[in-house]
Amino acid sequence: MQFQDFIEDEKFSPTLVANALRTTKAEMVSTLGLAKDAFTRASRVRAEKTKFRLRQMLEILNRVEEDTGSLLAAYACFRGQPLTGFGGATPDQLLREGRADPVHAYLERTMAGGYS
Repeated sequence: MQFQDFIEDEKFSPTLVANALRTTKAEMVSTLGLAKDAFTRASRVRAEKTKFRLRQMLEILNRVEEDTGSLLAAYACFRGQPLTGFGGATPDQLLREGRADPVHAYLERTMAGGYS
């Protein structure tokens, strides 16, 4: 993944990300736990919470893509693969709860060959 492929007007573009993931902006809003209009109103797209969650998702997808081999497979894992030690929660659920840092630590550990 090349982060610059998702940048438009000096910010991550929800439209470009949604197109690459073959999903809709509405589905991404739900996945990220944002308000329904987070990707449709310009003021909401520029909001710190929106930008932060989108960036966190892209960082996690970037790491998972190394293991899965494709962005689409990484997105499927992000939404549907429960992480060991997190009570069956998926990365997207943890991100919605504001727990992206433990997801990064988990990925770092497992990708380095450690235990989950």
